[in-house]
Amino acid sequence: MSPAGMELGAHLPLMEFRDEGQSWSRLEAAMSAARDCGFAAISANDHYLFSTPWLDGPSALAAAAPRSGGLDLATTVANVVLRGPVQLAKALAAVDVISGGRVVAGVGPGSSQRDYDAVGIPFEQRWPRFEEATAILRALLRGAPPPPQSRYYPWPDEALAPPPARDGGIPVWIGSWGSAAGLRRVARLADGWLASAYNTTPEGFAGARERLIAQLEARGRDSGGFPTALSTMWTWVSENGAEAERKLEGVLAPLLRRDADDLQPHLCIGPPGHCAELLSRYAEAGCGRVYLWPLGDERRQLELVAAEVMPRL
Repeated sequence: MSPAGMELGAHLPLMEFRDEGQSWSRLEAAMSAARDCGFAAISANDHYLFSTPWLDGPSALAAAAPRSGGLDLATTVANVVLRGPVQLAKALAAVDVISGGRVVAGVGPGSSQRDYDAVGIPFEQRWPRFEEATAILRALLRGAPPPPQSRYYPWPDEALAPPPARDGGIPVWIGSWGSAAGLRRVARLADGWLASAYNTTPEGFAGARERLIAQLEARGRDSGGFPTALSTMWTWVSENGAEAERKLEGVLAPLLRRDADDLQPHLCIGPPGHCAELLSRYAEAGCGRVYLWPLGDERRQLELVAAEVMPRL
């Protein structure tokens, strides 16, 4: 944990930025760098179809689990609507057993209609399906009774076995960009809030967190101990301005179909001082963990973060 009290996690390299390919050696390099450099977690997220090849997230976490030391293993996020709550609960419980109880289940409905079309689920149903699927998933992972009503997903006739290894079951976090409806959903259904780095700012995060605290307190829930994190913090640490610009304008902006000038201030792309200053602002805003996603060369980038950014926090 940094002196500012904020932890850093690392996204596993599930996607190709250029022609890196995908392999155990690439996953292992990122995982071992995170483990050895003082990170708190590794994470994986979901796409079935994407503009570049994408490795399956839960499978990657399962592969990394036995050599990941004490790192948390998080989904940031898994699409519970498309995977289905029973299927996702079974997969996450298996990873939790293999890892000795280190899974954190971040979930969301996703924003890609292509993924929905691929499995035959109407995109316009994603929000009611997400509400139901998340409630079922959380109950399954806690060994709790089923929710009172279900329309889209069945409840199994018996408990899933083996259960998660973590005491109390696997915590379920909800990904939300910070809308009023999203924060109400987090307060009602989740054990933690996962925001999106390239869709907010430290000031925006702080304001959303205050609104979330109000929602939690209105429901009689403990707001002081409610965890928060920031996912998809695209990262390229370099003192070479031209190199950082190439990563931003030549790789990331076309991939996201976003304007590079709008993205740059919100991401850890640039010299260590810029990255440390941005992360410190998130720490001051009350963010408990930030998941960094290097734009390639994962081992070296995570080592640079540990050597050049962490000491400045």
